[in-house]
Amino acid sequence: MASVDVEMVKCACQDCVCVIPVSKAVSRDGKAYCCDDCADGHKNHAGCEHAGCACHG
Repeated sequence: MASVDVEMVKCACQDCVCVIPVSKAVSRDGKAYCCDDCADGHKNHAGCEHAGCACHG
């Protein structure tokens, strides 16, 4: 089985603890986020829905 290097990045949202593959990150203003809600600053008061996050909606 071949190994694959996957670059991981922490979500740029201050309240979020998600670490996601760069290829799946949502990019805004040069920063990487785990989802659109985090990238949009939770303007609709929705969390990222990933368990364990302070921004969990």
